[in-house]
Amino acid sequence: MPSSSSAASAAVRTHRQGALLVATISNPPVNALSADVRRGLLQAVEAAEADPEVRALVLAGEGRGFIAGADIREFGKPALPPSLPEVCNRIEASGKPVIAALHGPALGGGLEVAMAAHFRIALADAKLGLPEVQLGLMPGSGGTQRAPRLMGLKPALDLMLSGRHMGAQEALEAGLVDRIAEGSQAEAAGVAYAQYLLASRAAIRRAGDSPLAADIEAARATLKEIAADTAKKSRGLFSPLKIVEAVEAGLDLPFAEALWNERRLFLQCIDSPQRAGLIHAFFAEREVVKAPETRAAKPRQVASVGVIGGGTMGAGIAVAVLDAGLSVTMVERDEPSLARGRANVEKVYDGLVQKGRMTAEARAAVLARFGGSTGYAALSGTDLVIEAVFEDIEVKKAVFAELDRVCKPGAVLATNTSYLDIDAIAASISRPQDVIGLHFFSPANIMKLLEIVVPSKVSADVVATAFELAKKLKKVPVRAGVCDGFIGNRILAKYRQAADYLVEDGASPYDVDEAVRAFGYPMGPFQVSDLAGGDIGWATRKRKAATRDPRARYVQIADRICERGWFGQKTGRGWYLYPQGARAGTPDPEVLAIIDAERQRAGVKPRKFSAEEIVRRYMAAMINEGANVVREGIALRPLDVDVTFLYGYGFPRFRGGPMKYADSIGLDRVLADIREFAQEDPLFWQPSPLLVELVTQGRNFDSLNHPAD
Repeated sequence: MPSSSSAASAAVRTHRQGALLVATISNPPVNALSADVRRGLLQAVEAAEADPEVRALVLAGEGRGFIAGADIREFGKPALPPSLPEVCNRIEASGKPVIAALHGPALGGGLEVAMAAHFRIALADAKLGLPEVQLGLMPGSGGTQRAPRLMGLKPALDLMLSGRHMGAQEALEAGLVDRIAEGSQAEAAGVAYAQYLLASRAAIRRAGDSPLAADIEAARATLKEIAADTAKKSRGLFSPLKIVEAVEAGLDLPFAEALWNERRLFLQCIDSPQRAGLIHAFFAEREVVKAPETRAAKPRQVASVGVIGGGTMGAGIAVAVLDAGLSVTMVERDEPSLARGRANVEKVYDGLVQKGRMTAEARAAVLARFGGSTGYAALSGTDLVIEAVFEDIEVKKAVFAELDRVCKPGAVLATNTSYLDIDAIAASISRPQDVIGLHFFSPANIMKLLEIVVPSKVSADVVATAFELAKKLKKVPVRAGVCDGFIGNRILAKYRQAADYLVEDGASPYDVDEAVRAFGYPMGPFQVSDLAGGDIGWATRKRKAATRDPRARYVQIADRICERGWFGQKTGRGWYLYPQGARAGTPDPEVLAIIDAERQRAGVKPRKFSAEEIVRRYMAAMINEGANVVREGIALRPLDVDVTFLYGYGFPRFRGGPMKYADSIGLDRVLADIREFAQEDPLFWQPSPLLVELVTQGRNFDSLNHPAD
């Protein structure tokens, strides 16, 4: 039975249990390492050392887990004492055994605390990780030195460089924990393990007492390989190579000096602009789900979903919904089309089985929730229907007329359109309050972004339902207003125009792609066009031709390429050549000849563009249209634009998104660029009134993310 109770701090409670002092971390919701928690842990170690009747200290977390990492409320603020390295070093230096009892998340600094303890026991639900790299940081409280000593060089670096979470069984096999306990009470497991250790007279084991590697030369060779691989994979990221550097220093330096060096490198990461971009992305992803409708209304219940269309997009949506545990009914126009749709879905699960990521039994269980029909009547009892048919408003209106006829009252009717007017679709049926846009990105079962497009007549609970569905599908939802292209594709149209202008004015498409990749994108715009299919953009251009401003410059190069049937990877050539079905394209001399001919037709005298100027124009077009989208209320805040581009368009995460990037280089500089380019084309390069207003007021986009601050 527990004896006397005391409080080491408000966030760490201590009580005696026989010869043990038990310290329980209580900082809801996730026991983040606030200054109070750090202080409480330090006081608990001191109390255990000072009490002659205490023989060991047990550390456990209350509620959801052990410690989920740093307290995000302290990000960007001066650190209050004690520092986490000080706490971890004091735990490790304790003359009495310290046992960490882990359940739920033990992440980042939480795992560093656990590694500083002398023994670790975990419940089966424990998740261990050092995910600091995802925020542009690195472990800074001993993680780069203790993890390799406990689990070996390669596994430790994999954990730190990937940022992934490790389950309890894997952690046991790696040596990161000493034992897995049964049951659901971490504190009780920790107490029992401590009593066992005392009874068996187990000697204290400090990670710092072990060498980082037994064979130093072999370790150097391994680190050299990992460094080369990391440089290639991280594509210019700052913190991953700092992690490798910190580990490598541990081969030569005494443990205490290696810890000091780790902290020095950690502080370099703190000062890196990449850290600011990644932290912004972290917070923006959490903020973006806070839409007005989710606060005003409760979502409708959704257990069954209908999907209209079994092509690439429809099948991907069906897989995403099935993966969320919901039932799916697919509707196609005829039996052969339905069979192809079913095959498209089954192909995904067959691939998972072949790769060993799913059992045949699990595949069968998922597909048991998947049905199909060639008649809309099969959707009469469905809670939510997603239309994913051809991008033609009359075709979509015809689908919605059928849904209006057969679906039950209160069913949510969603369209997956990429561009079309959802207000017009909603107005064509008798229940516009139930109509919403769910713009998935292909492949829909993999891409994280989901634009939730909110038409004027939709009910708030339908919007809330869409956000709840996104959560079930593990998507990142962004609320968008109705306009041509919504947030992402509307802005894409502008910066793609800027890229086309660059090519007609003298840059090659290969120059543009290379400059954009060097900026941090995985692919350039012309590579993306070839991957998506040039015919998609061509169809959009033809659809908008009648309403195009006759004064606007129109580059016809892409049309000339499409007229030849060159649509990209699927046809073996587009902007690039793809011989024998190759995934990576090679430059095409015939495309360059088409470009030269178009320049002559348009009377353009080509000139050279540096990579820096290409990026300036590309980003200025993106940022300027992003400002317009915010000004018009199509995006609620600049951060909604950032999240859209981080998750749907490959924008480099370490830059935080286009609006965060604009803040980082200065809005005055962006505006000056736009005004410079406007001397060539004042119609295209019209500065957004919002951008002008912010520069005039000395404010930035981030000030609009937190208007109440």
